[in-house]
Amino acid sequence: MADTAGRVPPRGGRRRWHPAAAPLAVLAAGLAGAAYLWDTDPHEPGHLLPQCPFRLVTGLLCPACGGTRMVYDLMHGHYAAAWLDNRALLLAAPFALALWGRWTVEGLRGRSWRPSLAPRTQVAVLGGAVAWTVLRNLV
Repeated sequence: MADTAGRVPPRGGRRRWHPAAAPLAVLAAGLAGAAYLWDTDPHEPGHLLPQCPFRLVTGLLCPACGGTRMVYDLMHGHYAAAWLDNRALLLAAPFALALWGRWTVEGLRGRSWRPSLAPRTQVAVLGGAVAWTVLRNLV
């Protein structure tokens, strides 16, 4: 059944969120996290930042370990320190930002967007993460 403007409501009669809601929520959460992190040096003990569950259980570094320190260092202009915190995550960050940017632009245009990665690309990303985990725990 269509409404007065001729639009058909989503299945189940429930109203859908605007396509830009999720990427803008991710932006808001990222800005809130960055604001908290600005004055909270993760290199120093005694702060209220969550610990990595993988490291807590295994004692090993996961592919993202050092990411919080890396972001802190980037925000404060310490680029060499950010490189030392997590090289792989630093190299992957521009790709993640590009995906988020596309998601946001499409959402603001009123369109839903989901990136699709070919199976080979998925295997390459997973293999890279596993290789990085092994490498950084051996060195």
